[in-house]
Amino acid sequence: MPEITYREALKRALREEMQRDPTVVIWGEDVVAYAGGGAYGVTAGLAKEFPGRVRDTPIAEEAIVGVGLGAAMGGLRPVCEIMTVNFTLVAWDQIVNHVAKQSHMFNGQIKVPMVIRTPNGHGRTAATHSQNFDAWFASIPSLKVVAPATPYDAKGLLKTAIRDDDPVIFLEHLQLYSTRGEVPDEEYLIPIGEADYKRRGKDLSIITWGRMTIESLKAARILAEEGIDVEIVDLRTLRPLDVPTILESVRKTNRAIVVEEGWRTGGLGAEIAATIQEQAFNYLDAPVARVAGLEVPMPYARNLERATIPFAEDVVEAARAMMRNEY
Repeated sequence: MPEITYREALKRALREEMQRDPTVVIWGEDVVAYAGGGAYGVTAGLAKEFPGRVRDTPIAEEAIVGVGLGAAMGGLRPVCEIMTVNFTLVAWDQIVNHVAKQSHMFNGQIKVPMVIRTPNGHGRTAATHSQNFDAWFASIPSLKVVAPATPYDAKGLLKTAIRDDDPVIFLEHLQLYSTRGEVPDEEYLIPIGEADYKRRGKDLSIITWGRMTIESLKAARILAEEGIDVEIVDLRTLRPLDVPTILESVRKTNRAIVVEEGWRTGGLGAEIAATIQEQAFNYLDAPVARVAGLEVPMPYARNLERATIPFAEDVVEAARAMMRNEY
């Protein structure tokens, strides 16, 4: 099975879906001209391959999403790229009050088959460009929210998202674009709403997603050398949550740590911890622990930025503390 980057996996998904379905279009800032095809190279070459279906837009995120919404209601399947998740704030009214609600308000008579792709997370881009809004998006009814951690998942989930008749927020962590993984040449789809066991274990469950899945896998290798056998559940989809898989894992290991990069207060980790407490309390041998980012605006300096973000060593220390019954 060939090994490709996360970036290339996304591009292959877009190309295959555009070849399969002429109603799929791509709109966004600098998706054509800049650096030969997008700020992150995902759309490179697609404008030439699909003339007229990949278009640069004005710097106006509210317009990008609004036009995408109208096009989706009119029969197209737009993939709207917002250059960073921070810029979705400009389009927040369109996303929350229109994209998420149209089908519901029209009793399902109108479909909104659109995808909003956007990179999130840190990358030395300072306080206003290095944020995670995972929990915000996941709190909005009628949106589907996807956050793949691997090239394999990125391709399979993006293809599924494009074919979905509901709006999908597709979160791509900045630090994952250059990561590599095995991706088959043949077509495959990954269902939205299904978590994946990235590692099986018996001592404790780590529930995570996105970049923190990669960090958790690193932590698991360190912990294995110490005799701690960690199970890792990669959510992949943040809404709808795959609660049955989360509970299945916790009921087996009897311990759980929720790992997220975003802020702890009001984070998705709090929702997951509450769900475990409500539905698997009698199985727990320790309180549910959480690993999250520091609650500060993101610094620009590399050393300060790193100090605010969870890494594998933070997951390792949380697991050690749990196994020592220090929680």
